[in-house]
Amino acid sequence: MWVGRIAGCPRDQETWSQLNRGRSLDCGIGIGPKEKLCSRSKLHLRTLANGSPVVAKKIFGNYCSWPLDGNIKFVDGRPLFGTSKTVRGILVSIFITLACAPLLGLTLKIGLMVATTAMAGDLLSSFSKRRLGLKPSSKAIGLDQIPESLLPLLACRSALSLAALDIVVGTAIFFVGEVLLSRVLFKLHVRDRPY
Repeated sequence: MWVGRIAGCPRDQETWSQLNRGRSLDCGIGIGPKEKLCSRSKLHLRTLANGSPVVAKKIFGNYCSWPLDGNIKFVDGRPLFGTSKTVRGILVSIFITLACAPLLGLTLKIGLMVATTAMAGDLLSSFSKRRLGLKPSSKAIGLDQIPESLLPLLACRSALSLAALDIVVGTAIFFVGEVLLSRVLFKLHVRDRPY
């Protein structure tokens, strides 16, 4: 029972039984059903924030697909974000994520933070790709996935009690999941490209 001593937890059998049933204890070790649900909810919410603009494009086509940057150019003469980042995409992401947060057991505040920071990460990615001379919707492994996953986790780290390892693992899971899911959605004709 050296773990209990190091963590400062009581060492009796009832304490370990509570941990195994997922009850919250002051020492904070162990992961129960509530914590597992919260982890899955965070992943689902980030997926909704990032995926809802793709689904909206499939449903609505070009309807209300005004470029977010208004087609303005940056000082380098290239588009600020490009035509694939639309007002509709940002609004749909925020609306869907806010609506689904309570259904996943998370607050509206968390939903808003996830949606806005996921979209900020996506815009950062697009801005960076334009500076590198890459066209809208071009493939950039890592740059396409990491900012839109990492920023929401960093923004919610205090509210969701995320440790550095949670953020790294969450970003890695989203990265792999997004790469695989993009291919599936392409085969189902939801995405225009397999990335």
